[in-house]
Amino acid sequence: MNKTILNNRYRIINTLASGGFGETFLAQDTQMPSGRLCVIKQLKPIVNNPQIYQIVQDRFQREAAILEELGETNYQIPRLYAYFTENGKFYLVQEWIEGETLTKKLQTEGLFNEDSVRQILINLLPVLDYIHSKRIIHRDIKPGNIIWREKDDLPVLIDFGAVKELMGTTLNSQGNPSRSIIIGTPGFMPPEQAAGHPVYASDLYSLGLTIIYLLTGKNPRQLPTNSQWENLSTNITPQLAETLNKIIQPNPSDRYSTAAEMLHSLKFGPTAMIPTVPSPPPPILLPLSEASPTPAPTSVTLPPSETLSSSQSVVSHPPVPKKTHQMGDWLKAVITGSIIGSFILIGIVLSHIFPSIINSIFPKKSQENIDISTTNINPEKTTTPSPKSTTSPQSQTPKTPLVNSISEIEAKKLIETWLEAKGKMFSPPYNSQIAKELTTGYFYEKTAGINGSINWLKSNKAYYKYGIQRLESVEQFFADRDIATIKVRITEEYSLYRNGKIDPSETDFKTLTIIYNLKLVDGQWKISNSRTL
Repeated sequence: MNKTILNNRYRIINTLASGGFGETFLAQDTQMPSGRLCVIKQLKPIVNNPQIYQIVQDRFQREAAILEELGETNYQIPRLYAYFTENGKFYLVQEWIEGETLTKKLQTEGLFNEDSVRQILINLLPVLDYIHSKRIIHRDIKPGNIIWREKDDLPVLIDFGAVKELMGTTLNSQGNPSRSIIIGTPGFMPPEQAAGHPVYASDLYSLGLTIIYLLTGKNPRQLPTNSQWENLSTNITPQLAETLNKIIQPNPSDRYSTAAEMLHSLKFGPTAMIPTVPSPPPPILLPLSEASPTPAPTSVTLPPSETLSSSQSVVSHPPVPKKTHQMGDWLKAVITGSIIGSFILIGIVLSHIFPSIINSIFPKKSQENIDISTTNINPEKTTTPSPKSTTSPQSQTPKTPLVNSISEIEAKKLIETWLEAKGKMFSPPYNSQIAKELTTGYFYEKTAGINGSINWLKSNKAYYKYGIQRLESVEQFFADRDIATIKVRITEEYSLYRNGKIDPSETDFKTLTIIYNLKLVDGQWKISNSRTL
């Protein structure tokens, strides 16, 4: 296949994987100036029947549309570049994620510790909350389907099960299409999914066993029972063990019902009261004969994890494709929990003045398992383990999780500093050093990278001129350890000049709502991404 050209466009480089449903290739897009790399999934129906082929072809377009929406609206799901059929086979062309699967990372770096798996959960649970809000169940979560992306140290969820299930279509005794296979991986698949009845909590079960695999190095099928995993792992706090044991219960009703509940348990403890959060709508498991588009789901809010900036951001970034990121209503629950924690902190302070009164209102027991994540501190004095070192041998004692994070006042000041700096970055002398001081990850690449805005402006003899730049209000704020999200209203007046002439299409004066993602890097808080609503 090394010299094969698919669809007169994609040159196969090598084979990445091969299985019962087809093959996966690394390929080069010959019709893109960059010759970008991409992943091509070749899929073939397991039954060679013209009637089945037509059914699969009709549904294939629908499933591709779902994958396109997920990849375009969540930065931790690969983008779908294209789909096509050729010689009786079906092809998906997806974004190439540069990094290692968690399986490979375990093999090369050893067992994960508690701090590292907590970071995986904190970054991945919002992704599950998002896809569940879209009425989708992944159905094949396992270490091999989670890639640790190199450029930003975020877990990326790949290989959704719906398309593979579609390829297993057969005809029953009445001549009607039916599903002949169960999607999932033995050991990581819960009982109800193996029986053909997956629910949202099925994905959480698989994620829980994935984390146990990372902590112990044992495939779940190597354990006599799921509950015996604790005997193989050291230095795990009772709180994490209790959370994991709850999510791997055989009966779905005994688990957390949503990703938001599991995230709340991680942050505030398994015994903490779970705020009332609307459950996602029932998943869509349509008959194979139905090929109508999925009804548009309700909109969801942004999670406190990194997202790719939208091309509709305040500053135009022509070379960068559009990306957004959303999540369900769990953010409200987390904020509510933080507010409750803040009141308890005030109670602790007052208890030094009015011990007899305060102790009767805030008994000592009620103060357990409280994570006050928005306490004001100086971020320069905060130390956070680098994501690059999140995996370590089992013998290493896990680092104590941080309790404090950036405050809302400090986050607001960072955004105001960014607004003030834009005039120096996006007009002569195009000071890119400021971008290094204020941005990180993809946001830095988008601003000062090779294909970033600064270089684009230089190459096109263009610059921005700013008038009023004002942060009007903070609408939402969330912080947890080394990541934070702030939603603000910003009023800005700007004009783009090309060759000395104003460009009316890039000239405006308006107030926008923007979500900024922040990250602590080497003791300094920086902007990692943004999205304009």
